[in-house]
Amino acid sequence: MVSVSLCMIVKNEQTVLERCLKSIYKFADEIIIVDTGSVDKTKDISKKYAQVYDFQWCDDFSKARNFAFSKAKSDYIMWLDADDIVPYKSLVKLIEWKQGQVSDHIDVVMMPYHINIDENGRAGFIYYRERILRRKTGFVWQGAVHECIQTSGNIIYLNAPIEHHKIENNKISDRNLKIYQKQGNALDARGKFYYARELLTHGMIDDAIKMFEDFLQDKDAWIENKIEAYRNLSSCYIYKDKIQTAKDILLKSFAVDIPRAETCCDLAMIYMRLEEYNNAKFWYEIAYKCMPNAQNGGFVSIDCYGYLPCIGLCVCYDKLGDKKNANYWNERASIFKPDSEAVMANRAYFGDL
Repeated sequence: MVSVSLCMIVKNEQTVLERCLKSIYKFADEIIIVDTGSVDKTKDISKKYAQVYDFQWCDDFSKARNFAFSKAKSDYIMWLDADDIVPYKSLVKLIEWKQGQVSDHIDVVMMPYHINIDENGRAGFIYYRERILRRKTGFVWQGAVHECIQTSGNIIYLNAPIEHHKIENNKISDRNLKIYQKQGNALDARGKFYYARELLTHGMIDDAIKMFEDFLQDKDAWIENKIEAYRNLSSCYIYKDKIQTAKDILLKSFAVDIPRAETCCDLAMIYMRLEEYNNAKFWYEIAYKCMPNAQNGGFVSIDCYGYLPCIGLCVCYDKLGDKKNANYWNERASIFKPDSEAVMANRAYFGDL
């Protein structure tokens, strides 16, 4: 049986850290926690479970994670953030993998990351992350913000989701934005993409447009990020009330790869806004037929692959005067979200139909 080191970087995580550690400590042979400047009880909590090291924060997440990895001694290294949780079913699968794993056989274990968890435990977004890595391969983190590892070798996909349960905070942090601004023109393609998204989040629309366009011209731009960039760029133009431009930008993404349900739903919503319900219906129907593929590395918005197309088609058919089909699609939506307030309100609206 192989050994696994859990490596984490933390700062002021006293409200969530123990919740995370309790969910995973039975799997790890050692736990390494690198503190980047906590002033709360984070380090006291860490010492109950882990070897704790200090790291002078230098506006670079990769450097902190690489420092944590350098302290690991096990065959494999796993990473988590303090506001992550390993559900019990995932813990069981991880232990099974560990007990059955042959050393030096697997280089990377990709695992689903579930974020935006609702009150019923459903994930709003899913994507795979490089979660467990063989230590001897020497993988290193890259990127000061939204850091990642360029993986290679023997890669497997383990369906053992990690859930991200962030404590809600209505204040938008400008930490990442400042780090990107500090880097200036030294950004690679991935950095441009995430910098553009930070600009959009902070309402700096014109700057975001320029950065998205710069990213889309970069020869190293990754397909999944390009598709997402077209969607984000379209949002910028919707914000500027340039609806036709927003629509044209979304259509450009189809030259990159096959349509994603997310993009089709975006187009449908634009046509809904224009009150062109037949066109909106067309794009919702396309979205409904799309199949999600989280293993391609992109962000998968779960609602776009079922609930949103169904509820959208319900509205479209109702606007077109076809209440029978509208009712049908509302009931289809209930398959995906039986507790949806929209579904229940529509049932009251359709009555005995």
